[in-house]
Amino acid sequence: MPISNLRQLFHHELADLYSAEQQITDALPKMIAQASDDKLKSALSEHLDVTNQQISRLDTIAEEIDYEMANVECVGMRGILDEGRKMLQEVNDSDTKDAAIISAAQRVEHYEIAAYGAAVAYAKQLNLGNVVDLLQQTLSEEKDADKSLTQLATGGFFSGGVNMDAAQ
Repeated sequence: MPISNLRQLFHHELADLYSAEQQITDALPKMIAQASDDKLKSALSEHLDVTNQQISRLDTIAEEIDYEMANVECVGMRGILDEGRKMLQEVNDSDTKDAAIISAAQRVEHYEIAAYGAAVAYAKQLNLGNVVDLLQQTLSEEKDADKSLTQLATGGFFSGGVNMDAAQ
């Protein structure tokens, strides 16, 4: 169906995000299984729980605006996840694999930050107050996840993080 107005574009964005989140729930357990760093495993497991909450939030949004999610495949997320999967197949050192998992996960987060940012802007323009709040909550969660992954990768004052482990 051709998109001819902002509401239709917003609906498409929601369906695309729904597909992306579902793909992520399929990919995260595989990433968790391949991770060796306990903090990384924990962060990914926590984000899997958050992702399921985000899917539920998208369902709530769809109900609130009386929209039935279209059957859309998020090809952008499919590509990001495929690229990450292929990269992980090439890495045989566990510390380096952890660094690669963080890189792949951050690509996912950055895609989601861009997509949820657009959805928030559309919802604001369409005067969908509660929907804006729900989408903003998810956007904030995605930004927090990205920051957590960066912290895991680079460490803090007393730790070099996963990337330092991989460098040795």
